[in-house]
Amino acid sequence: MDLSSLLTHYRGKSFFLPAHGRGLALPNSFKKLLRSRAGIWDLPELPDIGSPLEESGGVADSQRESADLLGVDRCWYGVNGATGLLQAALFSMLRPGEAVLMPRNVHRSLINACLLGDFKPILFDLPFNANQGHAISLDNVWLRKVLEEINDNQIIISAAVLVHPTYHGYSCDISSLIKTLHNSDVPVLVDEAHGAHFSVDLKDVLPESAISAGADLVVHSLHKSSVGLCQTAVLWSQGTRVDPNAIRKSIGCFQTSSTSSLLLASCESAIREWRSPLGKSKLLRIINQAKNLFCSLKSCGLPLINNQDPLRLILHTAPFGISGFEADDFFISRGLLAELPEPGCLTFCLGFSYQKKYKNFFERNWTQLLKAYPNQQPFKPFTPPPIPLLIQPSINPSLAWRGKTTSVPLIKALDRVSAELICPYPPGIPMIIPGEVLDNSRLDWLVEQSHLWPEQIPNTLLVVT
Repeated sequence: MDLSSLLTHYRGKSFFLPAHGRGLALPNSFKKLLRSRAGIWDLPELPDIGSPLEESGGVADSQRESADLLGVDRCWYGVNGATGLLQAALFSMLRPGEAVLMPRNVHRSLINACLLGDFKPILFDLPFNANQGHAISLDNVWLRKVLEEINDNQIIISAAVLVHPTYHGYSCDISSLIKTLHNSDVPVLVDEAHGAHFSVDLKDVLPESAISAGADLVVHSLHKSSVGLCQTAVLWSQGTRVDPNAIRKSIGCFQTSSTSSLLLASCESAIREWRSPLGKSKLLRIINQAKNLFCSLKSCGLPLINNQDPLRLILHTAPFGISGFEADDFFISRGLLAELPEPGCLTFCLGFSYQKKYKNFFERNWTQLLKAYPNQQPFKPFTPPPIPLLIQPSINPSLAWRGKTTSVPLIKALDRVSAELICPYPPGIPMIIPGEVLDNSRLDWLVEQSHLWPEQIPNTLLVVT
């Protein structure tokens, strides 16, 4: 079967990204565009259309209107996903050799930006839940400890990155974190790829968005947490800490000069959808349905983990001796596709086209999964990464990545310097980055992880010669 046939003939219940639910939640204005004659919308950067980096034309006007809608100074649409805009944002904040503070659960795209720009990542550890195997929410007490250690080591930070929310929907008091960093005169980029819906004014329903919390730069993925097509994203800018001209130049390095007019239209329609009374009420209804689903499934005995995003359901399989990968394979065989399998959990993305009838479907499949895996022993707690609160690569990550390397078996990489990322995907969070040393405890942990993540962690590693 050719690719076009695969795309149109897929059948199954979709609890994965993109969040528009295979088109069901796409904005009506965008559906109307897609119903036009095939390809009529595939246009170049004509003068009256323009592009995200031009000051005139339809795209520029649309970006200005979107920025006004969210109450920020500027925005830029992206057609290379959140990845391209996160990388451009970091390039606009740093010069070669400068240091950026990042949590350990930062996305690989930002580590890759450090490699390309010769920036120095200063990584800080996060609180860890051993039963779930997840990093948990950062709080201000933890961040202040990190900043104290930075001061004690006389490290100069030129920018900081925060992740809000995580892939699993864990959120934090983002406002207090941003204020703490701003008090240290550090500009803040927030990777809010999974929290575009937080920017809708739904008080007491969703966590606060990094935009209203005062972040200097915020990146939203419009296919992960809004109703845009894959590859659509937006970068929001406010305040004077980051030069908009630097942002514009950086975007030009990470975005195609032939931007897709269809994807740009999808960016616009996704942003405007929830600014209308009808779109906002529809989002609120979906969120309330998701909260009711969570409560109903939990009362039926499904082991769901509490988080702050009601549109992410995390099934905790570890207490039943079932890995998230085993559960995922079982559900796929029954026509149910989740978003993120892990050693002890399976995460479902409800998206924005949720239907009430899914309660019985989830309950029935969970019951049948338990019957397929009877008398299993609960998993032992997962081992947290054996890293200090704050860590710097032992050598320049960019040099480690670009330098001479050799491939060695992972189990024989003791005391070697990594020249590559080890990064299960999704969610694309690095376990080790170029320039880091595999000491004894770190190597043992990676070997342990390789048994927990089937086919996700390589048996060999490129190391610096």
